[in-house]
Amino acid sequence: MASLKELRSRIASVKSTQKITKAMQMVAAAKLRRAQDAAEAAGPYAERMASVMANLSTSMKASPGASTLLVGTGKSEVVLLLVLTADRGLCGGFNTNIVRKTRERITDLQANGKTVKIVTVGKKGADQLKRLYKSLIVKQYDLGGGKSVGRDAASEFGLMVREMFEAGEFDVCELISSEFVSVISQKPRSQTLVPAVDAIDENVKRPDLQGAVYEYEPDEEEILNVLLPRYVDTVILSALLENSAGEMGARMAAMDNATRNAGDLIDKLNLVYNRTRQAKITTELTEIISGAEAL
Repeated sequence: MASLKELRSRIASVKSTQKITKAMQMVAAAKLRRAQDAAEAAGPYAERMASVMANLSTSMKASPGASTLLVGTGKSEVVLLLVLTADRGLCGGFNTNIVRKTRERITDLQANGKTVKIVTVGKKGADQLKRLYKSLIVKQYDLGGGKSVGRDAASEFGLMVREMFEAGEFDVCELISSEFVSVISQKPRSQTLVPAVDAIDENVKRPDLQGAVYEYEPDEEEILNVLLPRYVDTVILSALLENSAGEMGARMAAMDNATRNAGDLIDKLNLVYNRTRQAKITTELTEIISGAEAL
């Protein structure tokens, strides 16, 4: 049985840990609100962009002059997986769930004879995927502890994807990230990024033209050449912002559980400490009484 000194030391250690987890929970809660607001603010723009793209792509995807970024190369032999995770841990199963989704997707693609390439964004995703798929990782990026999440980062990753596509390094690009369902619920998802025509949801709300016929100036092809890169950046930005909100929500929940568990452990240790102390006092009293009786 542990001594009283060891129990006091352990109780003090758990209390220190509890203070840390409580502080991390409060910090995550504050950051969650900002991240959630940013994700919600980007939503209307992303929806409107998808709506415009859906309208333009309907008339252009059958055109012989359509951009390959819109309609693809006609092949799907090489698939690039752009995997978004967090730079830091202590957020429950947030990173693990995204990596598990990536592993499942890799297994499915390889079973169908596809060549898989991986680009990781976030340290945790790279660290976990390296164990089994180090040879498949072609590039990896960090997010600066979450400080680099924003339009500039999305533009950088979007440019990287477009340059790799133009260089013929892949045929299809899929984006694997976390969908922010609620504060306590994040769901890993995979969505097509390139070709863009497959990335546009068929159920997206399209503009109601009310029977009108529009003529574009410049023509649709030139407009798409400008909008397509922005659309790719917008999809990545939305995923980054949802990932950031999901990470903070998962961390807040994980630290809340850790704080509660620390409290339960402190209660149990205090109970053991009091029992041990009482037993020691009883033993000492018994020894004193026995000694007195012997006299």
